[in-house]
Amino acid sequence: MEKKFKSEIMNAQEVVRALKRIAHQIAEKNDGVENVILMGIANGGVPISNSLGAFLNAFEGREVPCGVLDISAHRDDRNRHNFVEKETIATSVPCDIDGKDVVLVDDVLYTGRTARAAFDALSEYGRAGTIQLAVLVDRGHRELPIRADYVGKNVPTSHNEIVGVDPCEEGFCVNIYDVIG
Repeated sequence: MEKKFKSEIMNAQEVVRALKRIAHQIAEKNDGVENVILMGIANGGVPISNSLGAFLNAFEGREVPCGVLDISAHRDDRNRHNFVEKETIATSVPCDIDGKDVVLVDDVLYTGRTARAAFDALSEYGRAGTIQLAVLVDRGHRELPIRADYVGKNVPTSHNEIVGVDPCEEGFCVNIYDVIG
């Protein structure tokens, strides 16, 4: 599958602005960050989670534990002919999650299947008090009844497009690509 650049939908400054807004919303919804843990969904959610953690630390003056959640063993499309196994980062849970407000963080929300797999994977590490979902981009096309609690930007797309959160000179940019072939 090839992809062809179509357009930039968020530049680095817009990404930072969206992440700062999400960080403030997380602190507001949870009455501070004393009970909050951020878990970046490997791989795309990890840098987003780390950025949110840095903003929360700056705004709240308190370090928020940030971890990594590998969901590959919980995906429901592992046996499909088009599934491509990607190299992932190993799960790293920074502390006990029992009773905590765990914010799962991903770059793009599409069908909801990644989020569902993350819920299953997280349950192996304890029983969170709440599980919330933060995404930089929500592109629609849900196949499961899942919605994000925090969204940087809603971007209507077609099934023939890919949304990419790509490194750029100033940080991260969000681009849309057409699928070719």
